[in-house]
Amino acid sequence: MSYCLNPRCLKSENPNDVNFCLSCGFKLLLKERYRAIKPIGQGGFGRTFLAVDEDKPSKPRCVIKQFYPQAQGTNTVQKAVELFNQEAVRLDELGNHPQIPELLAYFTQDDRQYLVQEFIDGPNLAQELAQKGAFSETQIWQLLHDLLPVLQFCHHRQVIHRDIKPENIILRGSDRKLVLVDFGASKSTAGAALNRTGTSIGSPEYVAPEQIRGRATFASDIYSLGATCINLLTQRSPFDSYDTNNDTWIWQQHLLTPVSNQLSRIINKMLTSIPVRRYQTADEVFQDLNKQSHVTTTPVMAAKPFVQAPPMSAPTSITKSPSHIDLELEEMKTQFLGNAKPPTNPSQSPNSTSHSTSKSKIDEELEELKAKYLGKNNTPNQ
Repeated sequence: MSYCLNPRCLKSENPNDVNFCLSCGFKLLLKERYRAIKPIGQGGFGRTFLAVDEDKPSKPRCVIKQFYPQAQGTNTVQKAVELFNQEAVRLDELGNHPQIPELLAYFTQDDRQYLVQEFIDGPNLAQELAQKGAFSETQIWQLLHDLLPVLQFCHHRQVIHRDIKPENIILRGSDRKLVLVDFGASKSTAGAALNRTGTSIGSPEYVAPEQIRGRATFASDIYSLGATCINLLTQRSPFDSYDTNNDTWIWQQHLLTPVSNQLSRIINKMLTSIPVRRYQTADEVFQDLNKQSHVTTTPVMAAKPFVQAPPMSAPTSITKSPSHIDLELEEMKTQFLGNAKPPTNPSQSPNSTSHSTSKSKIDEELEELKAKYLGKNNTPNQ
């Protein structure tokens, strides 16, 4: 199916093999290559469509974002334009990271702005939570190990995401990696003071106190990631996990299964309301995570999680050949009998009989050891 992108079209669905809408005559291909298939989302500032890239033989799927503000007022629309442009700029600045959607195109057609980006196939974490219930501690360890390097990547390039929440984290079906999406609220700190007051933006449940006042920093993303963790652990809004009367987090009271003190300590430090007492960077959180012994080496949500190596490697099993064992047994035999060679004439030594008996007994014991190494029915390869 081809879907008409004209917001005023009365019948948007069209056959696959037409290039102009049969209802309104609107051009169905964007830039002569991107064909919308169906709508997959709509917000106050635009609409999102699943699409295919017909310029490539495999016709891979992609996502078309159409700028279509619903809000009224010059200031509001101007802010919407800024955010739409901002997402394209940030995706372009961040380049091609395997856990950030790739920007494919950004252009204007028929007096409307469009952004085309890579399609990430899989549920977001809000959908995972609704379908499968509260996350386990192991899943949260994996989430942190999978996403913190993505934040490191963004922050090192002076980009603050500003809208980290379960809906903006997709569990990619092909490799079970977590992908951070929706950079429409992101902010670049390049060439600007971090503490400069700006616009308050983001989802209120997950926004750090300083971000509400328009002073987002890298630590603000750390706070939002911590709030995401407690939402996934408790199945409750972060608002419901905070005691405003006592100015303290009470999310542990709403857990079905208690979590370790180590994880609680890390999450609580991520959620500290005073920014200077919080982790300042993703690197700091990641270093603290790697000090803990509770990180599993078994992938839960990520195909190749960033997991510290165990402190001690398991002993490696070494398979020895029969010839090596024969040599070692001969050495043991020499140690038992002593380095001196037995006398050539038995009559020269009064102990020759006992020496011969001892040697025979040792030979038997060494043969038993050899059988244990190689197995009773195992014979050397010819």
